[in-house]
Amino acid sequence: MSNVFTGLSPEKVWFYFSEICKVPHPSKKEKLITEYIISVARKLNLENELDETGNILIRKPATKGYENYPVVVLQSHIDMVCEKNSDTYHDFDNDPILPRVDGDWVKATGTTLGADDGIGVAMQLAILEATYIEHGPLEMLFTVDEETGLTGAKGLKADFLKGNILLNLDSEDEGELFIGCAGGQDTKVLMGYSRVAVNYDFAGFQIKVTGLQGGHSGDDINKGRGNAVKILNRLLWTASHLFEVRISEIDGGNLRNAIAREAFANIIVPNRFSADFIKYVKQFNSIQKSEFRINEPGLLISYQPTELPSFLIDLSTQERLLNALYACPHGVIAMSADVPNFVETSTNLASVKMTDKVIEIGTSQRSSSEHGKQDVLNMVESVFRLAGGKITHNDGYPGWTPNPKSPILDATRAAYIKLFGTEPKVLAIHAGLECGLIGEQYPGIDMISFGPTIKGAHSPDERLEIATVQRFWDLTLEVLKNIPY
Repeated sequence: MSNVFTGLSPEKVWFYFSEICKVPHPSKKEKLITEYIISVARKLNLENELDETGNILIRKPATKGYENYPVVVLQSHIDMVCEKNSDTYHDFDNDPILPRVDGDWVKATGTTLGADDGIGVAMQLAILEATYIEHGPLEMLFTVDEETGLTGAKGLKADFLKGNILLNLDSEDEGELFIGCAGGQDTKVLMGYSRVAVNYDFAGFQIKVTGLQGGHSGDDINKGRGNAVKILNRLLWTASHLFEVRISEIDGGNLRNAIAREAFANIIVPNRFSADFIKYVKQFNSIQKSEFRINEPGLLISYQPTELPSFLIDLSTQERLLNALYACPHGVIAMSADVPNFVETSTNLASVKMTDKVIEIGTSQRSSSEHGKQDVLNMVESVFRLAGGKITHNDGYPGWTPNPKSPILDATRAAYIKLFGTEPKVLAIHAGLECGLIGEQYPGIDMISFGPTIKGAHSPDERLEIATVQRFWDLTLEVLKNIPY
């Protein structure tokens, strides 16, 4: 793996990204990557500390002539989304990510790449090691568990940081500078069910929805991508009425902040309907492939005969579940009236899972309007209340209110124009960034977020555009050299 990025520049950024790929770092399991980052700090004889939540802070003194510059915080998160294709064997707790260069991009092999936000972490480590760059005093903040709960940012203490300027290195579109983000909140639904016996005058099938792109439930929610849970449920809802289909198991999606790429159901069909049911699945596949022919060319809805299952979900629960999943909103709810082509409010029907006793449905809601966020939360809750589900919402996280007069925005924009001769876009993002939580703990801190181009984040299609990493590096160094004070 050490030679995968040979010849790419900046050399040290790619070196550290390669090292990060070798170290397992799922959300909430960041022990190994934490040890690695601290080992780098100690090797470089830099001051470092670990807070109670698990966040790492490394301080690097100013270079000569920059001692009077204000302290600048550079921040990335050290966890990654762990998604893989169903036909890929990968143990994220123990196996390294296997990156490869594919033309102009770096990709992984059957899994997420972890460029979100491993490339930001690599950038920080390369800056810590570099002896030739110009900068004032730096604080490198590495936060934990961004992807599943923003736990690190929530746990920051008010006296941990000294800097009043923060560069968040967790954006995914080179040439765009972000000065605001949506707030979000997750909803979990539990539906109890009873196991009932199987009638043997039935045929067993597994239904699969595969080949979807998935993606980030904030960045990609407006791109018309298919949701595997919604597609599977559409099939099952109709088939339950036409062919008396009964469900034994259902499993779709995984993470709250990823659009569901795959979904599966084990079902039974009365023998007298089995031939018609097979025709229906084939027809449904054709219809869906036509509907998604532009945005989801790889979509496949397939069936496979199976042995009869050992149990079924009771009929009342099945009906309430299918009705609720059909009615549950997914996608864009409202566009911004102030910012052209900017999603204001959305919701993601992220997953449906089963245990021995309950069916668990996960959703996540986002909005740059607190009232909009509450409205879509209520919308989702009302659907599952009608279905008899037990609903809980997590604490959520705040949005980051844009400041168009931000001094660090002016400095970053000027640096971009100087380096590349074009005007960067200045935007808010419909994804959640840790900046909102950091801003709550450090009122008045001046923040901006930027990064290289990453496509397909939170899915096995995640890819990092090689050329933009050099631009990311150059921009970061130019900003550090020209910090406003």
